[in-house]
Amino acid sequence: MTLNAPPPLAEIPRHKAAPHVSDAILDRLARVSSGSLTTQLYIKGFRQPVMHGLRPLNKQTQRFAGRAYTMRFIPAREDVDIYGNLTTSPSADNLQWVGVEQIEPGHVLVIDSNKDGRAASMGNMLITRMMMRGARGVVTDGTFRDGTELSELAFPIWSTGVTATTRLAYHHVADLQVPIGCAGVAVYPGDVIHGDGDNITVVPAHFAEEMADLCEQRDEIEAYLALRVQAGEPLWGLYPPSDATRRQYRDWLAAGKPAIAPARPLGSR
Repeated sequence: MTLNAPPPLAEIPRHKAAPHVSDAILDRLARVSSGSLTTQLYIKGFRQPVMHGLRPLNKQTQRFAGRAYTMRFIPAREDVDIYGNLTTSPSADNLQWVGVEQIEPGHVLVIDSNKDGRAASMGNMLITRMMMRGARGVVTDGTFRDGTELSELAFPIWSTGVTATTRLAYHHVADLQVPIGCAGVAVYPGDVIHGDGDNITVVPAHFAEEMADLCEQRDEIEAYLALRVQAGEPLWGLYPPSDATRRQYRDWLAAGKPAIAPARPLGSR
């Protein structure tokens, strides 16, 4: 019996290309809350889509959503990352700059730095360049340098902290636009990266439009339910909303969203 030989590795696709998420869908997702987004993803079976342990460097945070452009680090090695060699030019030996110059409007750069913050993933110069190219944010599960300058940028920047140590001391950029892990979450090129003041959440690209629909609806009804809780109502039957509560919500919308007077908290005089 003759066995068919496997195809050469070069002919095997490394991963399926994600469907393109339009700017219109990104803009809608940028307006929804991470709470609604993670709840709807949980209902779909995604238990942990939130990157753990990251914080924004910005003084003022903003909601955003963009398409993931991925960058993968491996540990630096002495015979490849020559000590003291700070020469930089666009080449296979300097994939970080190649990646920065490939960033397109709507991208969020996501860096897999192996959760190693001993050296910075990049700093102010490269991040400013990406901002000027139309990126919507940058995320690493390591650190950045130039924290003071970065904190002043009107551009979403998330990391585990700040260090002045150059990337070359510990990190080698091994690949671009491949599946990575960042802060405990799998990220595929083209996935939607959503951020607000609390979290960075990863949304598979093929769920993006559905998530926009579901989260817009959820944010609206959650705002209504919050008003009723503030008015002193108990949670049972209210949250999560029962069928009766949903009917009351529709009636409230039809009535023009009348005010719901808050009650005094229990024990107040």
